[in-house]
Amino acid sequence: MTKIVVLGAGYAGIACGVRLQKLDIPFTLINKHRYHYFTTLLHELAGGRNDAEEYYVDLEDVLNEDQATIIQDVVTALRPQENKIITEKSEYEYDYLVFALGNAPEFFGIPGLKEHALLLRSLDTAKEIREHVEEQFLLYNQDQDSTRLRIIVGGAGLTGIELVGELAEWLPQLTAAYRVPSHQVEVINIEAAPVILPMLDKSLQETAMNVLTKKGIKIRTGEKITRVGEHVVELASGETIEAKTIIWTGGVRANPLLAEAGFETDPRGRAKVNEYLQSVDYENVFVLGDSSCFIGPDGKPLPPTGQLASQMGEHCAKNLNALLRHQELRPFEFHYMGTLASLGSEVGVGNIKGFKTSGVPAGFLKEMTKVKYLYNLGGLRMVAKKRGQFMHR
Repeated sequence: MTKIVVLGAGYAGIACGVRLQKLDIPFTLINKHRYHYFTTLLHELAGGRNDAEEYYVDLEDVLNEDQATIIQDVVTALRPQENKIITEKSEYEYDYLVFALGNAPEFFGIPGLKEHALLLRSLDTAKEIREHVEEQFLLYNQDQDSTRLRIIVGGAGLTGIELVGELAEWLPQLTAAYRVPSHQVEVINIEAAPVILPMLDKSLQETAMNVLTKKGIKIRTGEKITRVGEHVVELASGETIEAKTIIWTGGVRANPLLAEAGFETDPRGRAKVNEYLQSVDYENVFVLGDSSCFIGPDGKPLPPTGQLASQMGEHCAKNLNALLRHQELRPFEFHYMGTLASLGSEVGVGNIKGFKTSGVPAGFLKEMTKVKYLYNLGGLRMVAKKRGQFMHR
């Protein structure tokens, strides 16, 4: 029997697994956790909207044992010349490998950033941010240190903007609960680029700026962070800002295992792939999602997004099916569905297939994307099971 191994149960890996299951193709999935979590919704958890249980699904609820062998383990090395994977607990051979282990944070060489900033990357880190923020309110009542109530979020892409939108709604609840003066609370979003949400057009960027500013968020574009110390951020201008909470959302790079194994990569460490999503080095290795350098029609690598990863995962499964049936592979084509950014639980901005939307309609559409994703994962059963948990605070 052909051995197909899928590494990672993020958006790309789980989409590949679901499609392989529908095609009745057995495979092994190796993942650090026994669950799949919703990476693009972690800002809601970090910002106090819902509990952690509402942002993941157990792998056993999505994949059945007839096709999927689920192994909880951590991959430590790849040996593509030997068709082997090394993990903390064992090693595994494969005929076809699907690498979908996601990304690693990009610190851009900023001194101290890795050591002193909180990252929004997983269920655990989202919970860490949430607990840390609330703890600062508790401690403020003990020492009256105003820097405890200042939050700096580095990066104004989708993750950073959605996070400050959540914080803008949650922090007033904390000020009331801990009887803290609201004027002492400060959220500063710092972005080196001249604009926020660069994937959206200017009018939507301005709308988002206005909404967040009215909610009390201070957005500073064109400001480059040059160093991060313990509870302090230094800017290129020479200004220093003290804060007990520093969160970094400013970028990602590929999982380092690819470069370590000798795959040909781009400057962000992403493995170069052909039009079928196969590594240019090894035809039996497919690389998906944030670790894949797939060149788009404009000659540039497609930017990492959840929708790209999901589409890659499904397409990879179809091409694996073609290989098993000795059929011709089909080139991957990314179908951009649009981008929606929530600015809290009620409103948002974005575009859907070229149509701009903002305010409550955009917020509603953002909620509907959650339903659609759940349906794609497990049909009406999954929607019924999880949908009630995606409620506003």
